[in-house]
Amino acid sequence: MTAKPPKAEERKKRDSSFSLFFQSKNLYKIAGLLVIFVFFLLPVLRLVWLSFVDDGSLTMQYYTEVLKEPATWKTVKNTIIVVLGSTTLALVLGILFSWIVAYVQLNGKRAMQLFIFLPFVIPSYITTLAWTQFFSASGPVTAMLSWLPGEPQAPNLYSIGGIILLLGISHYPLVYLFTVNVFRKIPRELEEAAATSGLSKKRAFWKIVLPLALPGIASGGLIAFLSNLDNFGIPAFLGTPANIRVLSTYIYEQVVGFGPSAFSRAAVLSVILGVIALLGTVLQWFLLRRSRVNETNRSDSTPRIYLSAGKQKFLEVALWIFLFVTSLMPLITMGALSLISAYGVPFKLENLSLRNYEYVFLTDSKPLSALSNSLQLALLTMFVCLVIGTAVAYLRFKYSDWSTKIAELFMTIPYALPGTVFALCMIFMWLEPIPGWNPGIYGTVWILFIAYVTRFLVLQVRGSYTAFLQIDPSMEEAARTSGAAGWVKWRRILLPLLFPGIISGALLVFLMALTELTVSSLLWSSGSETVGVVIFGYEQAGYSTYSTAFSTVLVLGILFGGGLFMLLGKLWDRKVLKTK
Repeated sequence: MTAKPPKAEERKKRDSSFSLFFQSKNLYKIAGLLVIFVFFLLPVLRLVWLSFVDDGSLTMQYYTEVLKEPATWKTVKNTIIVVLGSTTLALVLGILFSWIVAYVQLNGKRAMQLFIFLPFVIPSYITTLAWTQFFSASGPVTAMLSWLPGEPQAPNLYSIGGIILLLGISHYPLVYLFTVNVFRKIPRELEEAAATSGLSKKRAFWKIVLPLALPGIASGGLIAFLSNLDNFGIPAFLGTPANIRVLSTYIYEQVVGFGPSAFSRAAVLSVILGVIALLGTVLQWFLLRRSRVNETNRSDSTPRIYLSAGKQKFLEVALWIFLFVTSLMPLITMGALSLISAYGVPFKLENLSLRNYEYVFLTDSKPLSALSNSLQLALLTMFVCLVIGTAVAYLRFKYSDWSTKIAELFMTIPYALPGTVFALCMIFMWLEPIPGWNPGIYGTVWILFIAYVTRFLVLQVRGSYTAFLQIDPSMEEAARTSGAAGWVKWRRILLPLLFPGIISGALLVFLMALTELTVSSLLWSSGSETVGVVIFGYEQAGYSTYSTAFSTVLVLGILFGGGLFMLLGKLWDRKVLKTK
């Protein structure tokens, strides 16, 4: 017995409804992708297009002109040396610390991790200020060297070596972040089998541990590479006084030079910078293609190497000295030297006062205005990214198909681009979104807001998506079976579980927007200064004591906010999750 075929009219009606739904669903996808394309990808395409256009006709004139100049090749050479040197330093420090923390029995690992992340949490331009004060004529390094015979000079940070050192120290936490859990996931049975087979620990490290950790090392290395390439604050603070240019600062000089072809020349340099970033990404892809990624192993935090009591104590002391010198000592020095009355005078009681703080917060109106602008921009950016980013992450989690993957890819591009390149994209896009129509966004605070949301939205998407991944799908089904649907399901079950992950992403967006300098330095206008721009302005004008005073207050605020967040996180775990 066979079922009767549906009547032609019913089938036509059903097919029509299904077709309509399918078309509507695809229409929503296409409309969403179109919006994302306009905000995230079109600005990049317009930047590349502008580098090939002059008075409406295609030309290679700007490429020929820029590539013929010796200054361009010298800048490219400096950029490659600085980025390769600092990435190598970041890799060495990041791999070393992640291996020690994952493998060796040590006391106080949790506290160590806080100090490891400190150089990354503090904006790099403030870290630079702290280190220059640390090595200045009034700083402790010079004072200690003066006790030595021959009175050797303190290292000169205003050099390529100084830039490499500070970039490497600022970005090794990224390598650590991506690598430490990969080391913990390496099955200890493999190492035990290698030892049983007669392989020494040294050979086992090179033959087994390092190849298995390669995915994390390559990912962390790529992020450190892009961060070093993108960084504007450290080369601007240290390189500009010594006439050392890298591409990020050279593009900035071209734009603020306001020549007749300034934007076109900057567009060409941006394309060169983008090509270098692309080469680094291809190298990472090549390394990952040859490595095996195993995400199914569980993280094993139990130490695998136990040292004797003496050796363990020696290692702990050495690590703490390194972390104290690289993470905390420069900040303490900066705070102390912000109290001296004039730059270069000895650090003595009669030279100390609060005059710098008085000028910054009571006399000069710009710092408070900049602080207000940055706080408002950071809060608004955080709120918008929180809502949109979490919605996109939910769609990515619930309906993972080609459209959500493409949407995430488009959103990643602005964050992957170097900051100066992205700032130029924003200028070309919002100066005239449609040829002949200027909406008046460029030159106002709104272009900063659009730029921050466009650049940092992917951080919220990734943070919220990770939070969704940690929820077992059966939780949602169990809630639905128990009668909890709609808002009740979200309020009583999902949100309490998602809250820490979502808020972590939101706070990262807030911190990045609050302390942003690279994009802001090209997009700010009178009345829309941000904290990074004001500190950079003080330093450019030679007012280091004012910039250190403002930076010290900012660092204290960041540390207070970080401590408050950790305390609230512990309270949340204790009071909310345990009651569920």
